[in-house]
Amino acid sequence: MIFDILRKRRSIRKYKNRPIENKKMDILIETLVRSPSSRNLNPWEFIIVTNKILLDQLSKSKRHGSEFIKGAPLGIVVCGDPEKSDVWVEDCSIASILVQVVAESLHLGSCWIQIRKRMHSDSMSSESYVRKVLDIPVRLKVESIIAIGYPDEEKIPHDRELLDFNQISYDYYNCKKHD
Repeated sequence: MIFDILRKRRSIRKYKNRPIENKKMDILIETLVRSPSSRNLNPWEFIIVTNKILLDQLSKSKRHGSEFIKGAPLGIVVCGDPEKSDVWVEDCSIASILVQVVAESLHLGSCWIQIRKRMHSDSMSSESYVRKVLDIPVRLKVESIIAIGYPDEEKIPHDRELLDFNQISYDYYNCKKHD
C-alpha cells in the first residue's frame, strides 16, 4: 500500500481553496513528531502555518520555486537544531518526506520548498528571510517548507520504464545485475 502511494505521489503546486480538516491536520502533525531520527534526538521543530498573510510572505522566500505556497492552505516550516544533533539535516529531511507520503495517503498534494542554502535576494538568504517572517530563533536552521493542500492539478505517475535503473549497482559499485 505504501509503495502504491509512493508510485502515485507527485509534487503538487496548485491547490484548491479548501482548508484541511482538523483530523487530517492532527495526522500530519503526529507524523512529524513520530518520524525517526538518529539516536532518537529529534532535533527538529516545526511551524504549522495556515495564516494566508504569512503564506503569502513565505511565497517570496526564494527567487524561484516558492511562489506556489501562497495558494496552499498549509505550510510546514521544517527547522533543525544543530546543537541537538550533527545529522539534523538528515533527520529533518526524513520528517519532510514522511509527511508528504502521509499527505498523499490522505488525498492531499504536497511539494517541498528547499530553503537551506538558497537565496531570497542578492543580500539575504532564504533562511534569514523565513527566520525574519516567522520570528524563528537564530539557534534553529530552516531546512525546508512543505506546502500541503487539496490538489487543483492532476499529474500522472512517472512511467516505470522512464526510471533510471542504471543508478543501481549490485554488490560493488557499477556492477550490474546478472540475469
